[in-house]
Amino acid sequence: MQTNNEVKQHDFELTHVTREKRRKWGSNDRKWGLIMVSPYLFHLVFIAITFFTSFYFSFTEYDLLTTPEFTGLRNYEKLIYEPLFWNSFWNTVYFTVLFVPLQAIIALVLAAALNQKLKGLKLFRMSHFIPVISSWAVINFVADAIFNPRFGLANEILKNFGFPAQQWLNDETIVIPLLVFIAVWKGVGYMMIIFLAGLQNIPGELYEAADIDGAGVIKKFFKITMPLISGTTFLVLILSTISTFQSFEQIYVMTGGVHDVGQMGGPNNASLVLMLYLYREGFSFLNMGYASAIAWVLFIVLLMFTMIQVAMQKKWVYYDK
Repeated sequence: MQTNNEVKQHDFELTHVTREKRRKWGSNDRKWGLIMVSPYLFHLVFIAITFFTSFYFSFTEYDLLTTPEFTGLRNYEKLIYEPLFWNSFWNTVYFTVLFVPLQAIIALVLAAALNQKLKGLKLFRMSHFIPVISSWAVINFVADAIFNPRFGLANEILKNFGFPAQQWLNDETIVIPLLVFIAVWKGVGYMMIIFLAGLQNIPGELYEAADIDGAGVIKKFFKITMPLISGTTFLVLILSTISTFQSFEQIYVMTGGVHDVGQMGGPNNASLVLMLYLYREGFSFLNMGYASAIAWVLFIVLLMFTMIQVAMQKKWVYYDK
């Protein structure tokens, strides 16, 4: 039989071996972890380099072909007195003001419908998510089939009801609302899924208790549903605002920029937004220093909007502690 000292010695050796194995395993774990995240770390380094490089370029005159020439605040002064910049800025704000609340409301309504126990929900989800995964080139073909001024379906319907045909994307008064309508149709499925996740996290016991108290559908929605998905709503508003201020591909593809630089931005620059204006100055006219200044103004505007939304969330966002 083993003595107490032998048992203690055996336990000590076993513990020491186990600790040694754990130490080696933990060391290997860290090595493999660093290997796996290394592409992302390189990506961060690349982002940091471009971030500070663009900041330097914003104080220079640079055309990609010659050495950058430092000009101080000249690019930012030009922005202040350039009517086209302010036109693109207000077009972006107009697009955002229409797009963000409209997409959030429609996404919430669709998510509430999907949260019900009904037949055919899988098909319903798929039909609303297909536009999200479709490219803007495909969406442009669909939109052109509907809103083409000469042979589009929309004008045919208007003619049948006795209304005059519209120019749609060629009409500077309705081009932004129409682009917003198409953008909502394409992107609402993504926000719908986010809202659906928030709705499915609400405990069913709360609705059962409200039913016992005699609460109606509207009261349950505003007293239970909206407070408990306020965090999700805040996320949707932040993501929508950022994506809208960065809108480029849709407007570039659908307002003629693919075929003619002069048409980029729609009729009379009515759909010229900040990202499109930045692209036109930087990559069409090679005013890379000026384009960098536009990018930094866009960054500051987005940062201000985000900070305002974060500050205001304390008044209406509810977090379950």
